[in-house]
Amino acid sequence: MKIALVVNPLAGLGGPAGLKGSDASDTARIARERGVTSRIAERLKPVLAVLGLETVECTTVSGALGESWCKEAGIRCTTLSLAVQNPSTAEDTRAAVALLQATSPDLLIFAGGDGTARDVLDAVSPVQVVLGVPCGVKMHSAVFANNPAAAAEVVQQMNAGQLLTVSHAEVRDIDESAFRQGIVQASFYGEMWVPEALRYMQQVKAGGLEVEALVVEEIAADIIENMQPDITYLMGSGSTTAAIMAQLGLDNTLLGVDVIKAGKVLIADAYEAQLYDIASNERSDSACKIVVTVIGGQGHLFGRGNQQLSARVIRAVGQDNILVVATKSKLEALANGVVVDTGDAALDQSLSGFIRVVTGYEDAVLCPVRC
Repeated sequence: MKIALVVNPLAGLGGPAGLKGSDASDTARIARERGVTSRIAERLKPVLAVLGLETVECTTVSGALGESWCKEAGIRCTTLSLAVQNPSTAEDTRAAVALLQATSPDLLIFAGGDGTARDVLDAVSPVQVVLGVPCGVKMHSAVFANNPAAAAEVVQQMNAGQLLTVSHAEVRDIDESAFRQGIVQASFYGEMWVPEALRYMQQVKAGGLEVEALVVEEIAADIIENMQPDITYLMGSGSTTAAIMAQLGLDNTLLGVDVIKAGKVLIADAYEAQLYDIASNERSDSACKIVVTVIGGQGHLFGRGNQQLSARVIRAVGQDNILVVATKSKLEALANGVVVDTGDAALDQSLSGFIRVVTGYEDAVLCPVRC
């Protein structure tokens, strides 16, 4: 089986850094200043393990766009020479895809987010089958696996000769500048062929329905009634948590994480290191809580658009201190259920099972979670 691999080495840096994305030219610098390091190696590990099989022929490009990750993992691969800028750019990704496309791979694997998916779309053949390993901040597109382990499973199935239907999947991306202002402007850019393994592939990100506004208000009322003045709350992104902030009369970062306590905003649009500092320095297990909602359509609870809530932050807060809010219609509409993808396999497994979800005023359901 011939597989081509291209990696966006900047993917995901903007999430923990609170930048809402990694497309800006100064992402690497800001991430470094805020103590954020790349998760790429860990995210790629399950897929690279499959690429190391004797029955797989892997081809990539030089440097951080592929070769360095394979070398670090001890994977033998054919490397095509490509001059890459430092830090790499979208043009580099497109050039890498064009170069790899010439080898006629059975599957082109790319690691990144929606911006990377757009770059691949620009350069890939219309008939090429691709598979995205989710490593970015914005992953609204349907060309990504649910998580790295799921991507590896898809490759395993193909390598074992199993018949997998392929289907067109949407590539979508948002305007990062507007995103930082709390405005989601998702646009459709095209479609690419992906293996149709519905258990493993994520769905297109979907927005909530306006008719749910009353239910969301009831959810907010329930959470607020049970808030305690001595608890610090890490308010995750999304319109449902925004409704809680609105009822509290507090300014809200719709697409970020705000830290509040006793009716006041302590930190607006916090980045990962700030959240960890707060969570790890709290004096009791109940002193800090996370309030988070589920992404409509995709079903991700952690790992999509809220990477500031990293695995170490979640561990520091404690799983018993996670408050999940969502409407029943949103939960019922999820094709793949509720999913966690924190980047920490042990934590994902621990979070799996059933979780209590507040779905209205004094109303909650037990919802299955999987990784």
